[in-house]
Amino acid sequence: MAGSTTNDSTMVSLGKFKVGGYAYWAPSGTALPTDASTALPSAFKLLGYLSEDGLTITTDTDTTEVKDANGQTVMKVIASYAESYQFSMLEVLRVEAAKLRYNEDAVTGSDKSMTIKHQMPSDNGFVLVFEIAMTGNVKDRLVIGNGTRAEFGDRQVHAGDAQVYDVTVSANDMGNGVTAIEYIGVAASASESSVNAEALTGKVVDQVNAEETAEPAEETPAAE
Repeated sequence: MAGSTTNDSTMVSLGKFKVGGYAYWAPSGTALPTDASTALPSAFKLLGYLSEDGLTITTDTDTTEVKDANGQTVMKVIASYAESYQFSMLEVLRVEAAKLRYNEDAVTGSDKSMTIKHQMPSDNGFVLVFEIAMTGNVKDRLVIGNGTRAEFGDRQVHAGDAQVYDVTVSANDMGNGVTAIEYIGVAASASESSVNAEALTGKVVDQVNAEETAEPAEETPAAE
């Protein structure tokens, strides 16, 4: 499909997240998603709500500058590039959120019933996926294939605000110079999803009359 040749307001989007769950993580080596819509495998664990500040994507670049004998810049190029992702997890009683903040081996137990050892952060890698709901029923699945813990924000404990796990994750090279991948696509409509679900159960739906019928059974040949 050719790109639009005029300004188009439908190309503008807010940065909301998918209702019901939008931040997931999985161990390093887990097969990465390759599109915006295929359901994540069970290895991906929900991290729960993020704070109202959402997700902050930061880039860090260094440049190399070349000057001639007169001090004029004749070349300036990017010499290094890095990305990091900062977010605050609201569900401090969720065991997976605690594991991301304090290390997998530092947390034992289950939601609302766990033991957390505060210790040196691990340099083990992991996978992060964020499910973003763009304007106009468009999905944006952001995949960080080789993340590591980089920084932690303060955790304040008082009656005025919710506690959070403030984490900054470094998006490291995934092996080909890529730090993260975004898969963007129009989400399937409710009617399409319903048709697909009915097809899987062997039902046929008349989309014009909205009548449901059983799929015809195969005829059994008469005995000779």
